[in-house]
Amino acid sequence: MSQIILFNKPYRVLSQFSPEGDKRTLADYIDIPDVYPAGRLDYESEGLMVLTDDGKLQARITSPSSKKYKIYWAQLEGDINRQALIKLQRGVDLKEGQTLPARAKKIEAPKDLWPRNPPIRYRKNSPTCWITLEIREGKNRQVRRMTAAVGFPTLRLVRIQVDQWTLEGLKPGEYKIMEQTI
Repeated sequence: MSQIILFNKPYRVLSQFSPEGDKRTLADYIDIPDVYPAGRLDYESEGLMVLTDDGKLQARITSPSSKKYKIYWAQLEGDINRQALIKLQRGVDLKEGQTLPARAKKIEAPKDLWPRNPPIRYRKNSPTCWITLEIREGKNRQVRRMTAAVGFPTLRLVRIQVDQWTLEGLKPGEYKIMEQTI
């Protein structure tokens, strides 16, 4: 029986247990021995992290060959156009090569999303929009680099799902423990 922890990582928390300067880490929220993140979220990103005590499960969740989708809500600078969405859907050229095709579409601002503290910088003359982006790989800061590459930098990024696990019912800093039979 494997243990799985679903955690809603707050903004400006490191995706690791070990300390680094004065930054908050997973250890500030989760006091469960022998669990490790199955993937990371950068310091500036929020949302679902899956942790487990099973190394094989951890590898299956994070390996691009497993084709497990990760779903994000991204608030972008500017009002994304159809051409940029098509580029995201086909794959974007990054310095280490082209990303796999993604599922991308423009959405209304998520209604049940918690406020971020501090909020994103508001600019009166600069519109923003939201997209949902589904990817199967996990390159470093991939979503942010993909949206920037098509001309719409990410202002706020929230991962809402990893494979079958969702953020549903978890406020920032909360986690729930699940048992998984493999």
